[in-house]
Parts: sequence; C-alpha cells; structure tokens
Amino acid sequence: MDIAFKKLEFKFKKKPLLVGGKAMEYYGLRDAGEDIDFIISKEDYDQLAKKYPDNLKDIFGDKGVCIFNFELWKSIRWYMYDELIINAVEKSEYLIITLEKLLLLKALAMSIPKYHEDLELIVDKINRTKTEPK
Repeated sequence: MDIAFKKLEFKFKKKPLLVGGKAMEYYGLRDAGEDIDFIISKEDYDQLAKKYPDNLKDIFGDKGVCIFNFELWKSIRWYMYDELIINAVEKSEYLIITLEKLLLLKALAMSIPKYHEDLELIVDKINRTKTEPK
C-alpha cells in the first residue's frame, strides 16, 4: 500500500498509525474510500495544526488536520497515539493498527451504521481465523 506523504511537505517525528478504511483494506475486509485516516503523535499534530490552521477539524473533542486526502487525528474516540500503537504492524513510513484495536475503535462508534458494518466484518474475520480450543 503506497501512501504519498510528500504532498504534506512535513516530516513526522513518529510514524503515523493507519486506521479507518485503509486499515480495513489492509486486513482484507473491504475496499477503502478516498480518504486516508491516521492517528498521529501529539507533537506531530501540534506542528501540522500550525502548518495547516485552515484545515482543522474537531469531532466531539477529537482534533484532526484534514488536508488533501489525509485525515490526521490526534485522537479517535479519545484514544491517543501511544495507546493505539502497541503491537502495530510496522511499515517503512507508517504503522498499521492491530485488528483488535481497530475492533475497539469501530465498537466505540457502532451507533453510526457504516462503523457498525465494519465492526461486523472484523468480528467475522476474527471468528473465521480463530480455531476451537483443543
């Protein structure tokens, strides 16, 4: 999965954490939409917010910078970068959230039909990949 960070003209201090549709696509659950969602460190968020002050977004206290096709969030459902990067899949320029943490984020937002559908896809995948205990 090639993600072109160049157009941001920004060097991240910590690798961004891929979440949302592109993470769903990575796990083979569904195709992603046009936007690319990341959770970024507080330090990176603060610098991006200064660089792009006209592109700030606040959804129920979760703050993000939305520029080009990127949505770069300081938190999602009040979960911060350091809480969500544990055991993340390492790529050269970014990390990918674990399936279990993606499940958590989707469960917290399941009142929205799109996220409820994603939640069901993740649960189905987990159920298919787990074997019965011996």
